[in-house]
Amino acid sequence: MQAVLALEDGTLYYGKAFGGGGESWGEVVFNTGMAGYEGVLTDPSYCGQIVVMTYPLVGNYGINVEDFESKGSFMRGFVVREHCDHPSNWRAAGTLAEFLASEGVIGLSGVDTRALTRRLRTKGAMRGIISTEHLEPEYLVARARSCPDFSTQDFVPEVSTREVLRYDGDGPTLAVVDLGAKQSIIRCLQRRGCRVVTFPWNASAADILSVDPSGIVVSNGPGNPVRVTETINTVRELVDKKPLLGICLGHQVLALALGARTYKLKFGHRGANHPVKDLVSNKVYISSHNHGFAVDEQSLVGTGLVVTHRNLNDGTVEGIRHRHLPVIGIQYHPEAAPGPRDSEYLFDEFMELIRQEGR
Repeated sequence: MQAVLALEDGTLYYGKAFGGGGESWGEVVFNTGMAGYEGVLTDPSYCGQIVVMTYPLVGNYGINVEDFESKGSFMRGFVVREHCDHPSNWRAAGTLAEFLASEGVIGLSGVDTRALTRRLRTKGAMRGIISTEHLEPEYLVARARSCPDFSTQDFVPEVSTREVLRYDGDGPTLAVVDLGAKQSIIRCLQRRGCRVVTFPWNASAADILSVDPSGIVVSNGPGNPVRVTETINTVRELVDKKPLLGICLGHQVLALALGARTYKLKFGHRGANHPVKDLVSNKVYISSHNHGFAVDEQSLVGTGLVVTHRNLNDGTVEGIRHRHLPVIGIQYHPEAAPGPRDSEYLFDEFMELIRQEGR
């Protein structure tokens, strides 16, 4: 079945559909990871987006639910150069096409993803339509241009837990504010012996404090951080009460709660191969990223926050820490999955912060 991706700038990319069918709109972004597409497909932070994989062959090791980061996929489309429908992997429980079909996600293969990625880097992330039903250029481009602006949408309520969930552990209790949390964050905390209690994005400070947590983690998630005003207000109430760690969207929410600003990146950071420098240890780590917004460094003046990590590709803020409060924010993903796990030490630093606070 033929399918087409139309961008709002009038560019069209034709290919063959696999997986789901129909028509879907979203923000078109690219991921530079060479492996780990199962984690990409099930990362809630991709809600509302059509994801282009720059690595040319996808699907060759199939689909295995043990590698999922959530219950399913929230993305709007999946674009690859070539997809493999005959995986070779003893762990595979199905094919990429079967998974996309079960999730209703349109896959598009046979696209020159190098050319598409270069356009997104040059023009920036754009609204797009992916369709197997309508192939008329004028119709598709007009539809792409009429799509809502990604920055104005509220995606967090769609991916957050709707109820309080508990995960066993023998150590301290940690509360996780779920803005679209990857399961690997929970696993990393459990490996450190923590009992984990996850709360919906709109849980009140009183709800979170009712479990007497030793620390609070604000998770990753999709979309524009300024849209989650309830979470920002809740975090503002919590910053001086418990040690707090913000990851990705949670890092941005933390900065906003303390008076800083955020802004939209031209094409974002998405992949498992981004160099980040830890300004405290002076070490450089290759890290996993998935975000389209960043903290404005100039706006940190007067917030009590200082920069602890910096992206070596574009100099953006990748980590912050409060001068006096036990508060840490990390823009990238210390749990990786997919990606190198060198930055898991950040969870250990947070656990040490909790111990220092006597929690």
